[in-house]
Amino acid sequence: MLKIRLRRVGAPKKPSYRLVVARAQSPRDGAFIDIIGHFNPLTDPETIVINEDKARNWLKQGAQPTDTAARLLEKAGVIKKSSQAKEKA
Repeated sequence: MLKIRLRRVGAPKKPSYRLVVARAQSPRDGAFIDIIGHFNPLTDPETIVINEDKARNWLKQGAQPTDTAARLLEKAGVIKKSSQAKEKA
């Protein structure tokens, strides 16, 4: 199973994250398949940069985002909020 999740990078006490597609069994900072964006929580406001084409492609292929990754994808407008999707269905 593939997951869209965060991979921690950056200096100690100054985290920055990459949004990656990885196998569910690989460790947090281990092997990954593709980088689809990055996230910096230390800036004001938070910096979120996501390649929407890559993200949508991986979601179509069945990659499941983690809770935090889903929140970031919603903020970036890649996926619709679940409540809006349920209303349209």
